[in-house]
Amino acid sequence: MDATDLAYAGAAEQARMIREGEVSAREVVTATLERIDAVQPRINAYRVVFAERALAEADQADARSGAGQDRPLLGVPVAVKDDMDVAGEVTAWGTAANDVVKPVDSDVVARLRQAGAIVVGKTHVPELTVWPFTETLTFGASRNPWNTDHTPGGSSGGSGAAVAAGLCGVAVGSDGAGSIRIPAGFNGVFGIKPQRDRISLGPDHHDGWNGLTVYGPLSRTVADAAVFLDATAGGGPQGGFAAALAQEPEPLRIALSLLAPPPLHKAAKLGDEQRHAIEATATVLRELGHTVTEREVAYPRTAFLNVSTRYLAGIAQDLATLQRPERTEPRTRRMAQLGGLIPAAQLARARSGEAALARRINTIFDDADVVLMPGATGEPFRVGELHGRGALWSLNAAVLRVPFYGVWNAIGQPAASVPAGFDAKGLPLSAQLCGRAGDEVTLLRLAAQLEAARPWATRRPPLDARATTAVA
Repeated sequence: MDATDLAYAGAAEQARMIREGEVSAREVVTATLERIDAVQPRINAYRVVFAERALAEADQADARSGAGQDRPLLGVPVAVKDDMDVAGEVTAWGTAANDVVKPVDSDVVARLRQAGAIVVGKTHVPELTVWPFTETLTFGASRNPWNTDHTPGGSSGGSGAAVAAGLCGVAVGSDGAGSIRIPAGFNGVFGIKPQRDRISLGPDHHDGWNGLTVYGPLSRTVADAAVFLDATAGGGPQGGFAAALAQEPEPLRIALSLLAPPPLHKAAKLGDEQRHAIEATATVLRELGHTVTEREVAYPRTAFLNVSTRYLAGIAQDLATLQRPERTEPRTRRMAQLGGLIPAAQLARARSGEAALARRINTIFDDADVVLMPGATGEPFRVGELHGRGALWSLNAAVLRVPFYGVWNAIGQPAASVPAGFDAKGLPLSAQLCGRAGDEVTLLRLAAQLEAARPWATRRPPLDARATTAVA
């Protein structure tokens, strides 16, 4: 296997090859770092790369492997989103307003290290992780590996780009209103937002965006995500998530829902290619033996208000923690000002209303096991498309492009983005799978079925001569 193929192999396969002695951890990390050197200037996925440290840790991993130690991610290079702490490094959060070096790893990073993973770098985010595009005045724009005129999405945009371009075995993302699933969809990779509290946000971010935020993986394959969850998550299935993939799902009842929550359903129009992608996914699921029936989620009229209240208040809360808030971008400060206008009583009502919101939405599961929904309504924003626009203009554009994600954060339930082909420009399309509370296993099994039926991990962005050309 040459170095490029090794870098693209993904976490599960890289871990297997190291475990079975086919390659060394140093070879895997070296291949990844060489790929970063070649591609990073074109897509700007990483803010910082820990090359020397990663090679030293690879040698340590090889020593452990030689001593017979068996860890699930031993020697696997991982990317960490830059809203999480890596000991000895600044958590920049997409801004020049933070310069404090963090003394300890975030819990999720610590668990990845315990599983043997090697942190190769920290990936770019929009300032304070606010937007579904990853562009900042401080660090520039990250670009989509499939078409560098477009964004890789956000806020885990750097992580999504890194996974798609073979710059890590798996990446950590955070998702407060779609921020794992949006870049997964825009970059043609798999991403899952786990059940709330499945993965610790500690030690500092236990209630991110007032309960909206969770951590989870972006990965080339479903198996990669399952191995990541086994390393980082608590309270999973007996035997683990990876072992659960050995069993295919029984025939499922799948509800196909195409309308965004009100009042967005009137303005958020699904593009023709995006509609074709979701309909094609429904066809594949029927061919796999599942029953797919069109049925809309019974969103209450307060659903979008619940999300937006918690989101905007969270931005205001985050800005207040910065060492130098005056260094943030004007658009970010305006978003925080909007959040600061939300009365405490309104935020309290949003939090206390979550249970009723969940009950209403979960009526869809009276007659279904999984909900199939669109990803974005259109293609990824072009880089710079919203540059210079104000907060309200940008917010309106963002909400209409990605209206299907945030409600599942509000109720805390798992949801996943699966690749669904490519549009006429060669940009990835996606579909979304949403599940019952605590039921990541069904989503992972169903996504693995889709992956087997229409493999996506063999396709590579056109960043080098060996890349496979994307076709619809």
